[in-house]
Amino acid sequence: MHILVVAEHDGTTIRPGTLSAVGFANSIAEKTGGKVESLVLGHDIDSVVREMARYTPVLGCDSSALANPVADRYAKVIADVASERHDDLIVAASTTYAKDILGRAGGLLGGAMASEVVGHELREGQLVFQRPMFAGAITATVALLGHPQIVTIRAAAYEAPRPADTAFDTSTVDIDESSLPNHICFEQVESKSSDRPDVTEARIVVSGGRAIKNSEDFERLVGKLADQLGAATGSSRALVDAGIASNELQVGQTGKIVAPDLYIALGISGAVQHLAGMKNSKVIVAINNDPDAPIFDTADYGLVADVYEIVPQLIEKIHAG
Repeated sequence: MHILVVAEHDGTTIRPGTLSAVGFANSIAEKTGGKVESLVLGHDIDSVVREMARYTPVLGCDSSALANPVADRYAKVIADVASERHDDLIVAASTTYAKDILGRAGGLLGGAMASEVVGHELREGQLVFQRPMFAGAITATVALLGHPQIVTIRAAAYEAPRPADTAFDTSTVDIDESSLPNHICFEQVESKSSDRPDVTEARIVVSGGRAIKNSEDFERLVGKLADQLGAATGSSRALVDAGIASNELQVGQTGKIVAPDLYIALGISGAVQHLAGMKNSKVIVAINNDPDAPIFDTADYGLVADVYEIVPQLIEKIHAG
C-alpha cells in the first residue's frame, strides 16, 4: 500500500497533528508492507521540508501560487500528485485545513473518504476504521469501498513517531501554475497567537464553562492551570457566546471535537452539545459546585466544589510540586 501524508504547517514548522497522521500511516504501512511519503505544499518551505524529512520521505511543492492554503488550488495539486504516484491512501490530521482541502481532493480523485478516524485494524486484508458518528453517540466501524482511500485522523488518537537520526530523501514536485484553478481568493487569517497547543491536538485540555464570570478569570483559572500542565485551553459555548472566550476555543457539537488523554472541565454543566465534543477523552475530570450536574455522569473523576476556590489551590500544588 502506497500512503501519502498531506502535511499541514504554519510556514515555518509542521503542525503536531501531521506527525500523528504519520504515526497512523506508519502503523498501516507496517501491517501491509507499504510505503509512506509526505507532501508539503506552500511557498518558501525549505525549513518545513527539512523538518518533515526527519519523519518520512518528502515531496516538496514550492510555488508562489501556493503561498496560502486555498482549497481549490491545494486540492488539485494533491489530486494530481496522488494520481501520478498511484497512491492507495491519502492521510491528514482532522483539522479545519483538512476539512477544507482534503475532502475536495477526494472529490477530484473519486475515492472514498472517512473522517475523524480514532482507530483502525486490518480484517482479512481489508482496512477498517473506527470513527464517531451522531455527535459521538456511537462509534462506527467502516470499510471504504473505492480507490484511493482518503482518511483524516483525530490527532490525539495516534502517537507521533520519533524523528529519525538520518533525514529521509526529499524530492521536488513541479506544477504548472497556469493550470491551477483560481476561483477562490485568499483574504486573511484571523487567529489569536498563542504559545499553548491547539485544542484539537493537545494531550491535555483544560476547559471552562458558565461558572467562569469574565475573560480575566478565564485566563487566571483555566489558562493558568493549562499552563501548569502544558495543556490547551477550551471553552463551552456559553463562554464564547458571552464573549469571554474566543470562538476557536469552543469544544462541542458546534465547535471542535477533541479526544485528549486528559480533559479537565471547570464549571461545565455537561450539556449534551458539549459532551459530543469531548466524551471520547481517555480520562475526564470535572469540577462543578452542582452535585447534580450531568457532567458527573460522564466524568471519570468528579469534585463538587467552587472552581474559584479549588482551582487556585490546584495550581499552587502543581507549581510546588
